[in-house]
Amino acid sequence: MFRVEEIQSLNELELSVYEYVMQHISAVPYMRIRELAAEAHVSTSTVLRFCRKMGCDGYSEFRLRMKEHNGQKKAGMLTGDLSEIKAFFERLETGKFQKKLEEAASVIARMERVVFVGIGSSGHIGQYGARCFTNAGKFSLHIQDPFYPVHMKDASTVAIVLSVSGESEQVVRIVNGLKQSACRIISITNTEQSAISRLSDVNLSYYITMRRDEENVDYTSQIPVMCIIEELGKKIQNRLAEE
Repeated sequence: MFRVEEIQSLNELELSVYEYVMQHISAVPYMRIRELAAEAHVSTSTVLRFCRKMGCDGYSEFRLRMKEHNGQKKAGMLTGDLSEIKAFFERLETGKFQKKLEEAASVIARMERVVFVGIGSSGHIGQYGARCFTNAGKFSLHIQDPFYPVHMKDASTVAIVLSVSGESEQVVRIVNGLKQSACRIISITNTEQSAISRLSDVNLSYYITMRRDEENVDYTSQIPVMCIIEELGKKIQNRLAEE
């Protein structure tokens, strides 16, 4: 629905509007601009700037675009558009993203323990990540239980936290517990403007459209997350081979 370039152009306040819209796609077309501004905790002028950056002349056009999008969703068709994934792969190869990967790999390589944290779909990807890192020579575990107790004081552990929204209360609770235990935090989230990304020592964000239905079932692609994990695995393996 939104292009990667449009999302990347947003400032922090405009990202708050974007995140609210993506989490309330069905309701937004029927909200007045003041209602959306209040719910996203921004001004109406911020909402208007967001609409223009999304390619709309104003809020009325934006609401119409949202209604059309919802009508397409109700037809029950998931699009096969790969443009966002292609854009992510292009961004992955940039010097800026590679620098972030190297920074994360440097932290992981010198830690004694690696723990992947995630629930739902992210939990299953975390299980894959733990196996991927173990194959690379860095033994790793994963936590999928949202109520997992965190009671340790260990500065030699790094947590790889996976969350599409970056706002899951259960995961935020675990991250807070890990930080209090002196663990390093590396997060992989959809945007860098989220609670979990702000709690992290290093954040790797991939920026693709979040897709959830009215029952909050998440259809957001996990391809970028798996790709980031595999790239980190390669870099860690290379660092361990140099030791």
